[in-house]
Amino acid sequence: MPTAAPRKRPANAPRKPRREPMSRVDTAWLRMERPTNPMMITGVLVFAEPMSLARLKKVIELRFLAYARFRQKPVDTPAGASWQDDAHFDLDWHVRESALPGRPRTAAAEKRALERFVSHLASSPLDPGRPLWQFHLVEDYQGGTALVARIHHSYADGIALVQVLLSLTDTARDTGKGRDLARAWLKRDGADVARRVGAVDRYMKLGGAMVEKGMAMYRDPTLAAMLAKEGGEIARELVAALVLPDDPPSLLRGRLGVSKRVAWAQPLDLEEVKAVGRACDCTVNDVLMATAAGALRDYMLERGEAVDGVTLRATVPVNLRPLEHARKLGNHFGLVFLDLPVGEHNPIARVQRVSKCMDGLKNSRQAIVAFGLLAALGMAPSALQGLALELFSRKATAVATNVPGPQQPLYMAGCALREMMFWVPQTGSIGVGLSILSYNGRVHFGLIADARLIPDPDAVARRFGAEFDKLLYLALMGDWERSLDADAADALLSAGVIPTAG
Repeated sequence: MPTAAPRKRPANAPRKPRREPMSRVDTAWLRMERPTNPMMITGVLVFAEPMSLARLKKVIELRFLAYARFRQKPVDTPAGASWQDDAHFDLDWHVRESALPGRPRTAAAEKRALERFVSHLASSPLDPGRPLWQFHLVEDYQGGTALVARIHHSYADGIALVQVLLSLTDTARDTGKGRDLARAWLKRDGADVARRVGAVDRYMKLGGAMVEKGMAMYRDPTLAAMLAKEGGEIARELVAALVLPDDPPSLLRGRLGVSKRVAWAQPLDLEEVKAVGRACDCTVNDVLMATAAGALRDYMLERGEAVDGVTLRATVPVNLRPLEHARKLGNHFGLVFLDLPVGEHNPIARVQRVSKCMDGLKNSRQAIVAFGLLAALGMAPSALQGLALELFSRKATAVATNVPGPQQPLYMAGCALREMMFWVPQTGSIGVGLSILSYNGRVHFGLIADARLIPDPDAVARRFGAEFDKLLYLALMGDWERSLDADAADALLSAGVIPTAG
């Protein structure tokens, strides 16, 4: 019996949009979207010169859209989530020109107006019928231009998306004369991370079972001891996370609304931060996280909060792939719980507390376990997802990120990049986000918070510099022959070297 010839598609027939399955972890972040916490990563880039919309669109078309994923939109069904080509992709909708409301006449007034504008965007979900990203070019900002980027977390994690944004830049004003950006700043940490990536595969296979056991432990805590005794390393790490007590009640935790507030601080000198780190025999990250804890402490004291002896936690993303692979998009990171000792009055003791906690986390598998659990949650029923998300988010008050950027001037469309900030979304019941990014010898600190919890985030952001100054003064006045410790700092504080709050 002759075989029927295949039916040919008419030349003018519309192509069926291409689909490809979404990874489990990316699916988890897609499904975490809540009215109180949109799952967007928001970035602000400030340029020294005006940039035209036409030049920006050219850069976006040539470089951003070189990632085929950004022409696709996520489609979620009970059978699973997938990426689908947007048959009606409209660059004009995704890249648009905006103006700050009012007529701010000073640099400070312009900054406040831009913070309000970014706050509005950070509170507004992206259109689910289109690819989930958008750029807003703010004309005439402090003699130059500001660019606000919003990209949904399901496309990639913060480390990858910061590198995507940096891929739009050059190392010279003339795009033909700059050297390759990856060689200019990426650190080759592949060997260590490769070992962690191999472990991730093993943990992902156990993730589904661990979620089920974890929820069982949540309902019956006596099962935790049994699992810890009979299980291996992943079981012990899961138990350790589950038995963490909820973060204590404070003005930084509470019922969330649908409005976000954003602010950023004047940048710090990176060499000064390194100097404090050397004086305290700790890392730059330790110094910066302790500084953030000090800023939160001072703000809480001003609002009448009792903070003595209080320790809050922040969930901190940990990269699980070599940095040179981060531009492949997708989410490849785990989460760890970092102590923020807001109840410690001594600035150096805060640094030491943070450093000790960081050292413990470096030797744990907490981040890899979290990645495996996220992968399992991406395929779990929505009720189980919600329960697990609430369980883990109650154990932290903030999300904190610290991303090292390139330490040389960059340019986009021929305009010098002056400042960079970004914020990752908070999850579940967490309503505070801390962001630290270093660029061109300076450290940029930003805060995003639920408006119900911190209606005036600038009151926290402006304390960041003051808290770091305390550490810098103590480092300069300490004994340079040995590491500065808490006792030496207490002696200097008692002598009235610097003012203290509480």
